[in-house]
Amino acid sequence: MKLRKENILIVDDDTNVLELLQRHLHSWNFHVYKAVSVKEAVAILKDTRLSLLITDLKMPEIDGTELLKFVSEHYPDLPRLVVTGYPSVQDSLAAIKSGVHEYLTKPFTKDELKEAIDRAISINENEVEQKGHQTKEGEGYGEMTGGSESIEHIFEIIDRLKDNKATVFINGESGTGKELVARSIHYQGKFANFPFIAVNCGGIPENLLETELFGYVKGAFTGAEKDREGFFQAANGGSIFLDEIANASLAVQSRLLRVLQEKEVVRVGSQKTESIDLRVIAATNSSLKEMISKGSFREDLYYRLTVVEINLPPLRERKEDIPLLVDKFLTKYAIEYHDRFMRIDPQALDVLMRYDWPGNIRELENVIQRAVILGNRIIGVSDLPENLKYVIDFPKDKLFPLKEIELQYIKKVLNFTNDNKTRAAEILQIDRKTLREKLKDDKLNSNK
Repeated sequence: MKLRKENILIVDDDTNVLELLQRHLHSWNFHVYKAVSVKEAVAILKDTRLSLLITDLKMPEIDGTELLKFVSEHYPDLPRLVVTGYPSVQDSLAAIKSGVHEYLTKPFTKDELKEAIDRAISINENEVEQKGHQTKEGEGYGEMTGGSESIEHIFEIIDRLKDNKATVFINGESGTGKELVARSIHYQGKFANFPFIAVNCGGIPENLLETELFGYVKGAFTGAEKDREGFFQAANGGSIFLDEIANASLAVQSRLLRVLQEKEVVRVGSQKTESIDLRVIAATNSSLKEMISKGSFREDLYYRLTVVEINLPPLRERKEDIPLLVDKFLTKYAIEYHDRFMRIDPQALDVLMRYDWPGNIRELENVIQRAVILGNRIIGVSDLPENLKYVIDFPKDKLFPLKEIELQYIKKVLNFTNDNKTRAAEILQIDRKTLREKLKDDKLNSNK
C-alpha cells in the first residue's frame, strides 16, 4: 500500500511505547522516525521535513517540555501531539504554552490516537507540502531496479531519507540488495559528494574490527607504529554502511553506542574525542531481537540504530521484478564482456519466474552472468543451471524388513530357474535345506 505523504517523529524513552506507536502509525501508512531522547529528536528535526511531532513529557536528562519549547520557536508550523503517563496541571499548562495541538494520557486506545493525529495534521495540512518521489515502473532508483509495489514502497522511503542524516537500519535476507539500498540513500541525496564507506563487519576478524572502525594512535598495541584513522573518520561528512552489524562484539557495540549518542569517536589507545558528522546505515540478515534476548546484542544500541527501519522483501515475494532485473544484468554483462548483447527466450524466463531464489537477487545475477558467458545470442532453457529446471517428485522408495527383501529375492531366483531349487540354492550359495526353511517361513511350498 502506498505511503501517505506525512512524516511523523515519535519521541519516548520507553521503548515499548515507542514500538506500539510505530506499529499503529505503520498500520495507517505513515512514514515514521523514532528517537529515544530529546537530543536524538533535535538531530532528526534539523535535517528532516516533518508533518507531526509526537512526544512524551517525562524523559531522563532533558524532558519533553524542553523539546516542545525548542520546536515552538525553531519549527513553529510543526504540529505537536503530547502523550504522557503522568498528567498534571503544570505539564498541561506548559504544553499549551508551547503550542501543543493535541494531548493524550496513557493508556489510550488506537482510535483515540488516530483521531488526535488526524486533528493535529489537519491544522496546517495546507502548509505542509511534500515533494514525493515519482518512479516510473521499471525505471528503478539509483542502482536499484524494480516496479513491484513492495520495491516502490522502498523507493519512497529512500526518497524521504536521502537528504538527512537519520540513522537507518536495513533488514533483509542475504542477497536482497541491502548495500544497494544504502548506496541509493547516499548517492541520490545532497551528501552524494561526501564519502560513502561500506564495512562488512562479518568479514573483519573480531579483534581487528574495533581498530578498523575507530582508528588507533601510535603505540596503542604491538605494530601500531603511527596514528591511523578508522572508517568512521574516513566517512566523516558522508555515510558509513555497517553490513552484518550482528557480528560486532559487545565491546564494539558499546563504542558504536557512544558514536550515535555523542557524535564523537575515540581512537583505540587514546583518551581524546574527535567530533564526527555522518549518517550511519546498518544492516543484517539476523534477528537482532533474538540476539537481545540471548544477551549478545545491546538493546539500547538496537533502538539507536532503528531510527528508521527498512525491511527488504526477498525476491520470491517480488517476482514481477525478475524480468526487469534480468534485463539489467543482461546489459551489465554484455558491456563487461565486450558487446555480448543477448536476449532471453520466453521459456527460459518462465523458468526463472517459477524458481523461488533462496539466494535472492545475488543468485539471479550469478545465473545471468553464467548464461551470458556460456550462451549464444539467445539464452534458452539449456543455458540455465539444472537446479532451476523442472524436477519430477518421485515417491520415496518404500522400506521393508530385511527378511521380506530376502524372500522377494529368493522368489526372483526361483522364477529365473523355473522353480529348480537345486539350481536356485547354488545361485544363492546356500544348501537346499536352508532354502526349504526360508520357503517354509513364507509358506510358499505349503501346497506342495
